[in-house]
Amino acid sequence: MTLKNIFMKPVDRPIEGVIKADDEASLRLEVEEYVLTNEIEKRLESFLDAYINYENANGVWISGFFGSGKSHLLKILALLIGNRKVEDTPVLDIFLPKCGDNVILQGDIKRAVAIPSKSILFNIDQKADVISKTQIDALLAVFVKVFDESCGYYAKQPYIAQFERELDQDNLLNHFKNAFKDFSSHDWEWGRMRAKRMASHIDSAYKAATGQDVSGILDQYRTDYRLSIEDFAEQLNSYIESKGAEFRLNFFVDEVGQYVADNVKLMTNLQTIAESLATKSRGRAWIIVTAQEDMNSVVGEMNKQQNNDFSKIQARFANRMKLTSTDVAEVIQKRLLLKNDDAIKLLSDMYANQVNNFKTLFDFADGSQNYRNFQDCDHFIYSYPFIPYQFTLFQSAIQNLSQHNAFEGKHSSVGERSMLGVFQQVAIQISDHQLGQLATFDLMFEGIRTALKSQTQKAITVAEKNLDNIFAVRLLKTLFLVKYVKEFKATIRNLCVLMHESFELDLPEQKKNVEEALNLLEQEIYIQRNGDLYEYLTDEEKDVEQEINHTEVETKDVADELAKVIFNNVIKNRKIRFPENDQDYHFSRKLDDRLHGREYELSIHVISPFHENQENKFFFQSQTMGRDELLLVMPSDDRLVRDLLIFKRTEKYCNQNFSHTNWNGFVTVAFSATDTNDYTDYGSKTFTVNNMGDYTLINLDTMMADFDVSYSDVTWTTVGQNQLTVSIDSKNIVNIQIPDSLWSGSETITFTTSDTSRLTGLDYEKISVTPADDIFENSDLTLIIQLLKMIEQ
Repeated sequence: MTLKNIFMKPVDRPIEGVIKADDEASLRLEVEEYVLTNEIEKRLESFLDAYINYENANGVWISGFFGSGKSHLLKILALLIGNRKVEDTPVLDIFLPKCGDNVILQGDIKRAVAIPSKSILFNIDQKADVISKTQIDALLAVFVKVFDESCGYYAKQPYIAQFERELDQDNLLNHFKNAFKDFSSHDWEWGRMRAKRMASHIDSAYKAATGQDVSGILDQYRTDYRLSIEDFAEQLNSYIESKGAEFRLNFFVDEVGQYVADNVKLMTNLQTIAESLATKSRGRAWIIVTAQEDMNSVVGEMNKQQNNDFSKIQARFANRMKLTSTDVAEVIQKRLLLKNDDAIKLLSDMYANQVNNFKTLFDFADGSQNYRNFQDCDHFIYSYPFIPYQFTLFQSAIQNLSQHNAFEGKHSSVGERSMLGVFQQVAIQISDHQLGQLATFDLMFEGIRTALKSQTQKAITVAEKNLDNIFAVRLLKTLFLVKYVKEFKATIRNLCVLMHESFELDLPEQKKNVEEALNLLEQEIYIQRNGDLYEYLTDEEKDVEQEINHTEVETKDVADELAKVIFNNVIKNRKIRFPENDQDYHFSRKLDDRLHGREYELSIHVISPFHENQENKFFFQSQTMGRDELLLVMPSDDRLVRDLLIFKRTEKYCNQNFSHTNWNGFVTVAFSATDTNDYTDYGSKTFTVNNMGDYTLINLDTMMADFDVSYSDVTWTTVGQNQLTVSIDSKNIVNIQIPDSLWSGSETITFTTSDTSRLTGLDYEKISVTPADDIFENSDLTLIIQLLKMIEQ
């Protein structure tokens, strides 16, 4: 059986992914297929209770991430509350059966619909036209426009709409229209779009209707037209009063959250409009809006940035409905993925055969967030051919891509796609696959491709043209989707999960394919590897990666770096204890025939993969005969070689290109301790410096963030030492000297680092020394720094 034959309804039937606020087509199908989830049911009860029993809050804030169905819910509410008919059937009659046995919700809906009302539904971006958001009354202008339009007035020019409104209020508008047609031989609706050319006919018609002989009447209206929020509220209240004592006027505004985002003036306008409408109409004018962020997030961010008090708007929009990924998954399952009886039996058998494998197949590892797996047989049947983690992970991928400006459009959101639309496209794409096949995560990319900026997906476009390995291109799309999802770790194991396409898949072969594809993508600089993690490279990142790869480094420098790793992290001890006499003996440290530190009678000599004779064991056997030397020959390791080369190339590239006020790269601070017999021991720590822009606490064992200064500006100082002598030279080398070879004790030294007033930090380090005729061990040099820094804004 193919996948297209398992669904109750044809999976390729037309489904509007995003319901446009001005779309009047297919309304009955939209209402019939609307899925009332359990969560929405609860929130709807709260909203209806507030709507029926008004108590000061005349605003509703519907929030939800991309494609969560908030626009669809908004439209359904507008149709339902407005008591709209579709194909001569009240929307109420179609919607009530969705409530099931919830008689309370049914009763509330009936009471709400019984209140006479008018719904004005619009997408604020579409209606904003060319109105600039920088205008102080930009939001008001949109509300005026849609209200004028709903009244039948000329909404594109508010002064003409005002002219029509005043004539209408005096019962003269029809008289004027008839007179205009007599003078011009055209309908007024045609003439008002050509007001300048029709000026003389307009004046004549105005005189005929009102008896007033005025020249350039519309010019006077244009000059005198001014509208405040208070005036608008008065207009609305007059309109509401004319419709009867119980009448309500409800504005259903799609994507208002995106429109007012980060704009305090627009947010203030929204607050004032909602408050004025509530005051003037006494709760008979409502504003129901949608937004990607919940009210607390939007207001909280504005309060933090602008120090404004938006407590009034929070009170005005006290009715809030937040849609979650659970809602979306349920909608997709019930609207798209319902199975027929034959499929249910087959899938039940499949579940029984595979249930013990789900954890192995679909659980993530390596520090990734744990996502929900199949809970039971019903959950499996509802979700198949999709996997539960895909609903949540794809949502997170879209949110993070949007935050990084990956999408086209005014507000960098997907807009034209929904979760339902994307999942339907994937289901159609695999509809000819056999039962047992699964939807892989890379297929989600095609569902948002048309909404992505061309520059953002350029690497994928290039890869599709140049790479013969189709699986590698698919994997590249997957890495693109998860690039900014911090809770997901793109390791080989986890990428295998995302690319798992069948219950019959050979797992070792799958892992091999993933590894080969990753190696190819890394080699062609489509991705980068950081340890065990893989990351998609944007166009800008790819340019930097190419420059780093073309940076030449000396083999000696790479070997020196390897020596640091070996002798500071692997062979940490500086002495060997001989158990027969209980004595410690120093040994020389060598790497590839080069001495590191002082020479002693004994030595440990490490041969690295960089040595020209690394694979010639006979050569080394002959070289070490008669020496007091332990020879360690490292095996060939291409990954180690690549990692060291990348590290040194990156270090050199940063030193060459970022020695300015926004420098970032690596700072190595070397430490040495010397006693009175001139015995010296060494330690070092390399701090990675990345660009950041906030006030944070950083542990320098792993990362030091954004010096934001030239490398030469960084200085280190110490206080608190008494008998210990501490000095720091211009090369950031800390020298610690004890007063005599038998001295013992401990002192707490405060290390302070600073630059030209932009970065300061400190560390309290306790140096302990026990009596010895030698220096204290390298372990005493452990430096754990917690750096508190302020980045210049």
